[in-house]
Amino acid sequence: MTTATTTANRAHSTARTILDSLTDPDHVRFLPDKPALRQRPSSLGGGTAGVALAHIEAARTGHGSWNTAKAWLTRALSGPVNGSDTATLWSGAPALGLLTTIAATSPTHLARARTRLDEATTRLTLHRLDQAHARLDRDELPTLAEFDLIQGLTGLAAYHLHTHPDADITAQALTYLARLTLPLPDDPDQRPGWWTEQSPHNHLDPDFPGGHLNLGTAHGIAAPLAVLSLALHHGVTVDGHTDAIGRILNVLDTRRHTGPQGTWWPYYITPRRWSTGPTTAPSTAPSTAQRPSWCYGTPGLARAQQLAGIALGDHGRRAKAEQAMADCLRDASQLDTLTDLGLCHGWAGLLHCAWRINADAPDAPLTQDLDRIALTLIDRLEPDGHHSPDPEFLDGRAGIALALHTYATGTAPGVPWDAYLALA
Repeated sequence: MTTATTTANRAHSTARTILDSLTDPDHVRFLPDKPALRQRPSSLGGGTAGVALAHIEAARTGHGSWNTAKAWLTRALSGPVNGSDTATLWSGAPALGLLTTIAATSPTHLARARTRLDEATTRLTLHRLDQAHARLDRDELPTLAEFDLIQGLTGLAAYHLHTHPDADITAQALTYLARLTLPLPDDPDQRPGWWTEQSPHNHLDPDFPGGHLNLGTAHGIAAPLAVLSLALHHGVTVDGHTDAIGRILNVLDTRRHTGPQGTWWPYYITPRRWSTGPTTAPSTAPSTAQRPSWCYGTPGLARAQQLAGIALGDHGRRAKAEQAMADCLRDASQLDTLTDLGLCHGWAGLLHCAWRINADAPDAPLTQDLDRIALTLIDRLEPDGHHSPDPEFLDGRAGIALALHTYATGTAPGVPWDAYLALA
């Protein structure tokens, strides 16, 4: 038995142990120290929907019980459906709509629930689009919550792309993302259109005078780049589609840092850093300051740029993105900054971003790195799989189980569960 096979077997066993500890919704307790929206059953971030997603993925790959998946899905659907302005890809009607789409085993399975949730999500998306275009027409800068993946229209675009790619609402959402990349007409500095006056923490902050340009996946431009690229790859296009992708890539190219340890991008750009102009020389700043995480950092950005390279047929760009991921995985100083285990900013997120990149790279160049990262994650979990006390998807056990399960099985069938992460 090879080392890779042994590691895959251990990963599968560990994922199974975690899911076995999350079998009965009546006996699983979520940590209460989260915002109210994250504690609702419909929340992927901290509610039962995230655990349902893990059990659904296990069941549809033949490694779990559909009865258990159904029990958790029923619990996730048990509360009132939130289709208001506070609903997002991660909570409320959009979250449940994508969850039921992933869970559906046939076109008619869960049809009533899916229709109801889709109608609510479409109404919400149209309302949010109206607000966004009105803001653009006023020549005002956006908030992060308007456009980002977790709170905003990028998440809603991802939902529509995966549930009905040819629908008019999908085109409308993609058209907004394309418009978002354009500088505001009256901006004397002609900054990219996703520049916000807020801090990375979603509010005005004296520590961020003039705001910032966010390059991350959770709250920045990496997710719009990924969604636009996925749409283009699947033949779903709107006016200005490739130009918008090009504008995003131009920002990432001119703000890229290179050094002995590889390529990296800052989490965000402040007005002072913007005014210094493009990064034109090898960087002397240490990449060790950059935690290699999905939410901010090389893994999420590398995947988004790989998707862009695939969509554009740009083999050189794809190769550079894949090499950036390889350098990250082989840099001990970067890996040492990871102290968490979950998907958002921990080892599970690093593992899954690398798995996605490796699956789409010629000759699977990261296979040995994947085995090493998976083994590190497994070893850092306690033997019973309960190192993380929270069962949730984003930071807890359900997300860890999903990353290990996907690595072990080598497949993500049907509508991908990591559409919530804008990785597929």
